[in-house]
Amino acid sequence: MTVMIPAIDIREGRVVRLKQGDYAQQTTYAADPLALAQQYANDGATWLHLVDLDAARMGGFTLGSLVATIKATTGLHIQAGGGIRSCVDIETLRAAGVDRIVIGTLALNAPDVVRKAFTALGSEALTLALDVRADAQGNWQCASHGWTETGMLLDAAVALYAECGLRHVLCTDIARDGLLGGYNLALYDYLQTRWPGLQVQASGGVRDLDDVKAVAAMGVSGAILGRALLEGRLRLSEALAC
Repeated sequence: MTVMIPAIDIREGRVVRLKQGDYAQQTTYAADPLALAQQYANDGATWLHLVDLDAARMGGFTLGSLVATIKATTGLHIQAGGGIRSCVDIETLRAAGVDRIVIGTLALNAPDVVRKAFTALGSEALTLALDVRADAQGNWQCASHGWTETGMLLDAAVALYAECGLRHVLCTDIARDGLLGGYNLALYDYLQTRWPGLQVQASGGVRDLDDVKAVAAMGVSGAILGRALLEGRLRLSEALAC
């Protein structure tokens, strides 16, 4: 079963969405992060994907108190990330009650640190975030530092962690993120075929219920729902019914 996971991206304390990860192309929404999390919980969500966009760019996770409050008031399981640059940051999120810590840039830049974290915490405590762009040859390259830098290939990144218990992978096609163009189904089909043991979470581009049905039919473990929910193009209750 595919778990529907609403996402809340936060910049300077406000709920926002970025177009293709570009901080200069931001849409700001009126919703209060805590109230929005409560709304999603009331609608039937069991998981929330929380992103600290300031930290993703500059480092230093800043949403610890918000995570703790959401956990205490909504009962949601939280997958959160942004700005995790060290073991200390990982422990900060654990202390705040994050159920799955989303690690992106650190996994690409300091694999020894992250491999040790997988060994120490176990595969259920961590989600590997691989945000990708296709290069001129059609190869998927992973982006880091708030999507401002690219380098390691997708398969190479997965291979780094496959042998130390990697289970959850959140993969975003940056070219589709925030554009309401639909999930990149071919990307997730490739990941599930190439790495059948992974629990893949689809992210980037969902626009309506048809997109949700299509990705759920593929059997991915999770579907991240962002802008479409914020703009009323998709109702969470409908997505959950899939």
